[in-house]
Amino acid sequence: MISLVFLSACASETSDESTSTPSVTESPTAAETNNPVSLMALSQKEFIGRDLKLEKVLGENSKFTRYFVKYKSGELTISGIMNVPKGEGPFPTLVLAHGYIDPAIYTTGRGLAREQKYLAERGYVVLHTDYRNHAESDDDPENDINFRLGYTEDVVNAALALKNSEFTFVDKERIGLLGRSMGGGVAFNSMVVKPGVFDAYVAFAPVSANVVDNYNRWTRMNFDIAEEIDKRFGLPDENPEFWRGVSAINYFDKATEPLLILHGTADDTCDIAWSEAATKALQDAGKQVEFIQYEGEGHAFSPRWEDSMKETIRFFETHLKS
Repeated sequence: MISLVFLSACASETSDESTSTPSVTESPTAAETNNPVSLMALSQKEFIGRDLKLEKVLGENSKFTRYFVKYKSGELTISGIMNVPKGEGPFPTLVLAHGYIDPAIYTTGRGLAREQKYLAERGYVVLHTDYRNHAESDDDPENDINFRLGYTEDVVNAALALKNSEFTFVDKERIGLLGRSMGGGVAFNSMVVKPGVFDAYVAFAPVSANVVDNYNRWTRMNFDIAEEIDKRFGLPDENPEFWRGVSAINYFDKATEPLLILHGTADDTCDIAWSEAATKALQDAGKQVEFIQYEGEGHAFSPRWEDSMKETIRFFETHLKS
C-alpha cells in the first residue's frame, strides 16, 4: 500500500529544528554565478531548442505512431523518440528524461519504454530525449566532468523545440517533464535553471538534489572522472561553495511549477531520504510539492508501477490544464 503522502501547496511553515537540508532562500554568491559550471551560470545562458524533425516512423498501432526524431540543443543535435497519439490534437505533451544507462550500450529511446507506451495510449505526446553522448546524439566530451549539466540543457531545449515546432498535434501551452532516477535529478535542475518552460514535473525515484550525495554514491567509484573533478573543483569539504552551486536543493526558491515525487521505501539505488530532503526543502521554500512513498517498492517500481502511473496521470491532468 501507499504508506505516506506529503502535500504542500505553497507551504510557509518552517521547522526550528536543525537539519542537514541546505538553505533554499539565500541568493547565489558571485562565485556561484560566475563559475561556468554551476546552475546559476546555466540559468543565465540563452537556451536554443529548435528544428525538431520527425526523421522516420519506427512503429504504429491503433493508439499512436512512434517516430525517431532529432532536434537542436544549442549547437548539438540530439536524437530521441516521439510517440504521437492518433486522433484530433493538440495533445498535452511530456518530455521524458531517462535514468543512467552506460552510453556505450544505450540505444535510442531506451530506459522508459513502459512509460512511453502508457502515456501515449492515454493521449499524451511523448518526447523521450536520448541526451548528448547517447545513441545518435552529438558528443560533448566535457559533460561528465561538468556534472552532466548538459543533460539539463537537452531536456529544456527539448521543450523549447516542441514550442518552436510547427506540429499542430503538440499543445504548446501544456508541456510537462517526467524524469526517472538520474532523470529526476535533471528535473530538479530544470525547475531552478529555467522555471516556466515546463508546466509541471514528476520525478520517479530521483537521485539526490544535493550533488555531494550523488558524488559520494557513484562518482567516487569512477576514478578517472573523480580525479579530474577533484583537480578542477576540489572535494566538497575543500570547496563547498562550488558544490553548493551545482546542487539544485540550494535553489528551490527559484522553482515556480508543481512537482510530484514518487519513491519506494525499499529503493537500494537512490535513497528515499534524498526525496524526503528535497520535499522538505521545497516545502520550506513555499513551493507546491507532492511526495508519495510506496511501502516495500524498489528502484524499478515493478509491483506498484501501474499505481504510480495512475498517480502520474492524475497529477498531469490536474496541472496541465487547457
